[in-house]
Amino acid sequence: MVRPTQLTYPPREAAPVRDAATLLLLRDTPAGIEVLMTRRSDKASFGAGAYVFPGGRIDAGDAQAHGVAERRVTQSDLQLTQSIAALRECFEELGVLLARHADGRPVEAAEVAAMDRSTADGTQPFAAQCAAQGLRLATDQVFTFAHWITDRDLPKRFDVPFLVARVPEGQTPTADETEQFEPVWVRPADALERHKAGGFLLMFPTVRTLERFTAYATVDAVLAACAQEQPLFTSCPRAGLLKGQEARFMESDTPYGELALVCPDGQIVHALDWQSEAPVRLLHNLQRLTAPNPSAMTGPGTNSYIVGDAATGYIVVDPGPRDAAHIARLHAATGGDIRMIVCTHSHADHSPAAAPLQALCTSTKPPILGLPSAPTARANAQFTPDRALADGERLVLEGASRETTHTLRVIHTPGHAANHLCLVLEEDGLLFSGDHILNGSTTVVDPPDGHMGAYLDSLDTLDEACATGGVDFILPAHGYVLGSARDAIAYLKMHRLRREARILAAMRAQPQGTPEEWLPVAYGDVPQRMWPVAARSLAAHVERIREKGLA
Repeated sequence: MVRPTQLTYPPREAAPVRDAATLLLLRDTPAGIEVLMTRRSDKASFGAGAYVFPGGRIDAGDAQAHGVAERRVTQSDLQLTQSIAALRECFEELGVLLARHADGRPVEAAEVAAMDRSTADGTQPFAAQCAAQGLRLATDQVFTFAHWITDRDLPKRFDVPFLVARVPEGQTPTADETEQFEPVWVRPADALERHKAGGFLLMFPTVRTLERFTAYATVDAVLAACAQEQPLFTSCPRAGLLKGQEARFMESDTPYGELALVCPDGQIVHALDWQSEAPVRLLHNLQRLTAPNPSAMTGPGTNSYIVGDAATGYIVVDPGPRDAAHIARLHAATGGDIRMIVCTHSHADHSPAAAPLQALCTSTKPPILGLPSAPTARANAQFTPDRALADGERLVLEGASRETTHTLRVIHTPGHAANHLCLVLEEDGLLFSGDHILNGSTTVVDPPDGHMGAYLDSLDTLDEACATGGVDFILPAHGYVLGSARDAIAYLKMHRLRREARILAAMRAQPQGTPEEWLPVAYGDVPQRMWPVAARSLAAHVERIREKGLA
């Protein structure tokens, strides 16, 4: 866990979260699924003028209305309360009611029209009206699709399931003309296109939910996907700045982890634009300077990390390629007070800057640390450190008063390269992963210096280090900071093993085949332009499969 003293921005308290529920009414059409949306009042305090799904806060009466609600065996008390609230809000806002009589007959439109939609004081409560009409709420036909928690920076916040149900036949939505206006049936893809064109305002959760709906052809397919009684995804978005403009992200988006590290309380202050001109401050004791070497292999460029502060001096992790301007910026960012230079491995975009950076440090000569390249390394990846680092060794920065320390623990992680290592900043629970774990792409494992078996074993080693060391964030050599460190490692290993299963299936289907013949089968989901790179990892998987005697 990051020390509070190292956070760049002062803490702030987010607004309290209120319970709410939203209902997506769906119908099938020859052109695909349509969803019912309605426009919020231009005077609304939240999402003014935006097109939304009907919904609102959960009232105390919703939890007390279970007696008039139908229930699935697998439906929890919470789900039932949420479903009741969603049906009530849909009735009040649009005059659509999912209910049926005791004998199973669906409620008729005329019966719904005769009920009082008003929420004024003295109005008969919704549940009481249903009971008086002999109606049972069709909450057993309402399912959870998604779970949204409002962003930490917004003044009004809600914890809200996005529920789905098929619209009842024979009922026509009519807006209440106070909170909601202009009900409209729209295909998710059309809503997104109209929003992109600027004529159909949507809030961020609405956009991301509609994007998920484009994958379903029928209402039955949506409801079947929700049968497990768990949301298909849960998100509490975060916001940063791109080109000076506010941009929001879900947990699955690459910048999310970085925003969680730098702005844990939701402050919208962190610029996410990639640039190489100046270091980016992530914490008081941590800066990132990205080398000007963007490419298909390096992404936005190689990340050089600067650990430490003016009182302790600095450690530079992965000084990067031999680029004079980048090296000069590293020296300037540290004031020349570099105590150690550490290379996670010897590849050409990581270690060549080490010697020239060392040469710039005239007052001291910081040692270049790492592991020497193995005989299997390519000619452009030769590296000899001043001293080889032992597995488990600790590199300590300490000020004169010894009040603050920054300790990097070395972890040997062969796999991407034979001499690869990672580092854990112990006081703050941060993992510097080099090329072993990237954000936005998977690591190439290129034999003979790369070895897939060692790579997977090293993932297990890193997972254990995260578990025992309380590591929450991963700082890769390419891409933004990753959050939920152990989840990221588990996903990466699962991805690798799934790819290996596809390769194994291709090998067994074509036992006399060649890697060139297996590649299109095993990597058919990868753009063909990336196949030359994929071929290198395929070779590593084939090597591991044969070592294990599987084919």
